[in-house]
Amino acid sequence: MSLVTQYLSSLVASFSSDDEGQGLAEYALILALIAIVAIVALIFLGGAISGILSNVGKSI
Repeated sequence: MSLVTQYLSSLVASFSSDDEGQGLAEYALILALIAIVAIVALIFLGGAISGILSNVGKSI
């Protein structure tokens, strides 16, 4: 096996042996996924949101 495969298999084994760490890792993955989705949404919708807020600011 290659070094990367050995490292990944040992990493997976360490997560599966610790139930509390496994729950923490799952929450961390969910949090990372939410952060990635939020960043992508801001990248694609940032200009539109900025325009809307600018129009609201001008009307006040």
